[in-house]
Amino acid sequence: MDALLNGKNALVTGGARGIGRAITLGLARAGATVVACYRTPGEAVDTLATELKEIGGEHHLIRADVADPVEVDQLVHECRERVGTLHTVVNNAGVISHVSFAELPLEEWHRVLDTNLTGAFLVTQKCLPLLGPGASIVHIGSRGARAGVPLRSHYTAAKAGLVGLTRSLAKELGPRGIRVNVVAPGVIDTDVERRMPAEQRAQIEARYRQLTALGRLGTPDEVAGAVVFLASDLSAYLTGETLDVDGGI
Repeated sequence: MDALLNGKNALVTGGARGIGRAITLGLARAGATVVACYRTPGEAVDTLATELKEIGGEHHLIRADVADPVEVDQLVHECRERVGTLHTVVNNAGVISHVSFAELPLEEWHRVLDTNLTGAFLVTQKCLPLLGPGASIVHIGSRGARAGVPLRSHYTAAKAGLVGLTRSLAKELGPRGIRVNVVAPGVIDTDVERRMPAEQRAQIEARYRQLTALGRLGTPDEVAGAVVFLASDLSAYLTGETLDVDGGI
């Protein structure tokens, strides 16, 4: 995959942890210049900066909350100042919580929808002036958007909304040569899973050995590979689609 994205510029939201971190590094390894935003400073951001330096290239890490329109404006301004144009926008930033629908506070509904869905709307809309023919927008959805997940009605609704947004934008932006797709991960072995108690983790792994054709959890790098594909010319005739990266659930 080396040099597949040479000369390309990419923005990744929520790019410092988990799947977003793997996407940031995957795009950089493929040759892209990456701007990654994060909401919370800390060790993850510091170590990501070190890894990007080892890969090489002029990459940029910027703090921004995608649910805040003012901060999104500043993020896009920084993209314009630092890289000029964008060839790929990856809307990965997201939050999740586990609450029964009967007890779900309106504030929590808004928090999850504002970050996962409205954030993607804001970033995509503000980035449009930086995107030209051949550009690729990738929304990171969830396999759960179609399956439905108990205690996550707000999160599932937000991820399902990304699918509808993608279908409409693919048709609206297609005449401009801009592609829009969703990558929908299944259960991915991120740092969240690795922090679980050993017994709980073992139960999850056993369950997904039964549910998935490949018999295991996915890795962040495997999701990143799908994003690199969608960012590249290898997927030049693919738009409006949801690409499930779920091991064959």
